[in-house]
Amino acid sequence: MNIIVAVDENWGIGYRNKLLVSIPEDMKFFRSETNGKVVVMGRKTLESFPNGLPLKNRTNIVLTKNQDYQAKGAVVLHSVEDVLKELEQYPAEDIYIIGGDSVYRQFLPYCSVAHVTKIAHAYDADAYFPDMDQMPEWVLTGESEEKTYFDLEFSFCRYERQGA
Repeated sequence: MNIIVAVDENWGIGYRNKLLVSIPEDMKFFRSETNGKVVVMGRKTLESFPNGLPLKNRTNIVLTKNQDYQAKGAVVLHSVEDVLKELEQYPAEDIYIIGGDSVYRQFLPYCSVAHVTKIAHAYDADAYFPDMDQMPEWVLTGESEEKTYFDLEFSFCRYERQGA
């Protein structure tokens, strides 16, 4: 299973249910990685998308505690166990955990690869991703050259769980 996330230099990922910054090249990477695949997200992440609609050309799985929640075009489940059972029908390499912070934390133990866009800037954030550089089981196995978007520097990093 994969995780895909963009973080600032403090591992912040969002503020008031919005991304910290929108970098076109990062959005393109996200689309190319997840297109035709399975994406797992929380309810607030789904609701942050345009018109609150699931992502096109992907199997969208939404985790929410709200038993009455429905999302047209998405599979809505209510526990990590239910999501893991649903995911058994898909190849692990085709599954991407896409947020938000609580969903990332709940599924990180089940993932073997993390695609992390690191942004060299500190934003005001109220949602964070665990600092993988401080987690001995995760090793940085690839990093793009530094890229820029206007005056913002960023890079695409790949972490792999050791022993996974």
